[in-house]
Amino acid sequence: MSEVFSNWAGNQVFSPAEVRTPSSAEEVARAVRDGAASGRRVRMMGTGHSFTGVALTDGLLLRPNALTGIREVGDGWVTAAAGTTLDALNEELDRMGLALANMGDITAQTLAGAIQTGTHGTGRETGGLAEEVLALELVLADGEIVTVRGDGDGKIRDEVSERDLFDAARVGLGALGVVTAVTFRVEPSFLLRSVRQPMALTEILGSLDAIISGNEHLDFFWLPHTDTCLTKRNNRSEGPPDPPSAFRHWLDNTFLENTLFGALCGVGRRFPGAIPRLNAISAAALSPSAHTDTSYKIFTSVRDVRFLEMEYAIPREHLGQALRETRDLVERRNWKITFPIEVRVTPAGDAWLSTAYGRESAYIACHIYRPTPNAAYFEEVEEIMARLGGRPHWGKAHTRDAAYLATVYPRFADFGALRDRLDPQRVFTNDYLGTVLG
Repeated sequence: MSEVFSNWAGNQVFSPAEVRTPSSAEEVARAVRDGAASGRRVRMMGTGHSFTGVALTDGLLLRPNALTGIREVGDGWVTAAAGTTLDALNEELDRMGLALANMGDITAQTLAGAIQTGTHGTGRETGGLAEEVLALELVLADGEIVTVRGDGDGKIRDEVSERDLFDAARVGLGALGVVTAVTFRVEPSFLLRSVRQPMALTEILGSLDAIISGNEHLDFFWLPHTDTCLTKRNNRSEGPPDPPSAFRHWLDNTFLENTLFGALCGVGRRFPGAIPRLNAISAAALSPSAHTDTSYKIFTSVRDVRFLEMEYAIPREHLGQALRETRDLVERRNWKITFPIEVRVTPAGDAWLSTAYGRESAYIACHIYRPTPNAAYFEEVEEIMARLGGRPHWGKAHTRDAAYLATVYPRFADFGALRDRLDPQRVFTNDYLGTVLG
């Protein structure tokens, strides 16, 4: 009987024909050659934190559980195996007095899974994880193991330059090769001062440029059916450290943001008409707080309440319009939305399929409690984002296809041509890639 796999949210379930857990790039290469020879499609699945079918396969599934640990550390860089989780990497880097410059708030992801789907975090001047990558080790569709560097000037194939493959494969969706190791740029450990403050959405909309330019890392959450947002402003600090007490950390991160919030979602599921009132109560309970701690402890969050998520990157200059239109849409359609809408920003990136490629970007993320999906909510917000030139997060729910994506990614055709050269037999494809890449 085939083994059944599910993602974190439970909305993607599949049964591959075969599962392997390679412990080296050589074993990955052997698996890829075996898959190609038997006509099976090959995919690597991390910890299942994507909401799309990006990692699914009915063929040969590779699990990265044995591809873990730091391989090598140099001056300003570290190389780690692809299956290492961000959580494990953070702890190891901290022990060495090092840190990543930026990251998202989920640390359960594997390094390969995070960069291949474009995990981004928030930063005024510092981009997502893919922008911090210096080199990738890949297994190509013919089983060849290659390493590509951002400063490389060689050739991988007669018509494939090392730099092109590097820029394409950093956010490659696993379509160009199986990532087996990642080299990140790192820096000395640093502290962040985190200031949480409730603000009115109308106030934020009136001062977006000042708020964004005034903070290294800005993140804010708007509670639908209210005019209240919780802003999180994270900026570098000389210290001293002032971390929350164990009780305050439990209260904020475990009880309030997960246990109590999960209970409120459960009430809203049974009594949808109560959701606006529940959100008003949550908004009234928000209070200012501030503390200083090691960077990765500030960047990351605990997310125990299961949800579905859609997130779009839009040109930064359209953020105010997108928020206003989304707010008006929610009220006009009379949807009852418990989860906050999250907003983040990043500078322009240069990975070909990065959602921030070539433009300063703002991200709007809509969430729905997993037991109460609302397809219309996602679909109609998606229409707003698409009209503004939005690019969907590769690992989050969306309905865009290759025809649309080709209009918002300047290097989309180049990516496709590179894929044709490296994987003409489509060893690494699946149904999701067939839709988004063609």
